[in-house]
Amino acid sequence: MTIVADEHAPVHVTGGVDTHADVHVVAALDQLGRELGWSSFPTTPAGYTNLERWLGAFGPVGVIGVEGTGVYGAGLTRALSAGGLRVVEVDRPDRKARHRQGKSDPIDAYAAARAAQSGRADGTPKTRDGTVEMIRTLRVARTSAVKARATALTQLKALIKTAPEPLRSDLRHLDGAALLHRCGGLRSARGPAPTPSPFAKRTPRPGALVDPTAACKRALATLARRISVLADEIADLDDDLEPLVTDTAPRLLAMFGVGLDVAGQLLATVGDNPERIGSESAFAHLCGVAPIPASSGKTNRHRLNRGGDRHANHALWRIAMNRLRYDPATIAYRDRRAKEQKSNKEIMRCLKRYIAREVYSAITADAGQTGR
Repeated sequence: MTIVADEHAPVHVTGGVDTHADVHVVAALDQLGRELGWSSFPTTPAGYTNLERWLGAFGPVGVIGVEGTGVYGAGLTRALSAGGLRVVEVDRPDRKARHRQGKSDPIDAYAAARAAQSGRADGTPKTRDGTVEMIRTLRVARTSAVKARATALTQLKALIKTAPEPLRSDLRHLDGAALLHRCGGLRSARGPAPTPSPFAKRTPRPGALVDPTAACKRALATLARRISVLADEIADLDDDLEPLVTDTAPRLLAMFGVGLDVAGQLLATVGDNPERIGSESAFAHLCGVAPIPASSGKTNRHRLNRGGDRHANHALWRIAMNRLRYDPATIAYRDRRAKEQKSNKEIMRCLKRYIAREVYSAITADAGQTGR
């Protein structure tokens, strides 16, 4: 029997948005998947309002699929959610689909709409409007400062190894604060200052460095001061992060092996609306610690899912390593599984899965207590 669509039936619209830095491209489908049209709007509050009105002109909007809800589409997602519309997160089309269908902004927008309409894309985006978003943004600055400090410290120690004698002999046995203090106080020998030009608009430069030892001292002093400045930045950011993380996740922080840095990363992975993660199994998939089959022939085994948030996966690894070193119960568990002929990778897989279950329970309990 052929089903004929009623041309006079009300249209229920599904939207799809291909997001960019300056312009968002939106496409609309009706309830039968027919294309209603597409348009583009600037990434401004006025553009978000016009995009919502454009979609609403076709009829009631059921759901909108948005690519990149955590990057270019973050502002649009907040605006649409504030307007009472349901937004789902859409992944980029895979390579096979793009090879078959081609690549353009309208094609990607229609693909996002179809993914949302079919239910293939049903992930709830992060709200990014609460305490966890504050933690995430502060952690961005802290992470870059930590990386820069580690790089500068590595460079400083490498310079000491190749420094001229007796500078190398003077510094090679120092470490930590003593090394930074000593290097920060180094002074470089310089030649006579150049004659200033009567037309110069800036302070005359000092004299040139006289030898490799003077150049090495100059480099070491610069790196030492940079490390000290970055250490102060990290300490200041930790002062801002500590009350936020402590108030948001007291149960998470109470777990063995969880500190401020690990807790902050796990909170940033979950977001301000942890209810969007429906179960601890979904959280395990999000963190890349859900076991998936890896059997072949007579081999029957599982391995860890290599997808998910790798930063969250690393946070769980840090908890596991901390417990393997200091927690008697975890040490006993490792020894028992080793006697069962389990490999170290398999033991770590099991530990990270158990830890993910504990973390999810703690985060959801903290969210219920704080009202997030």
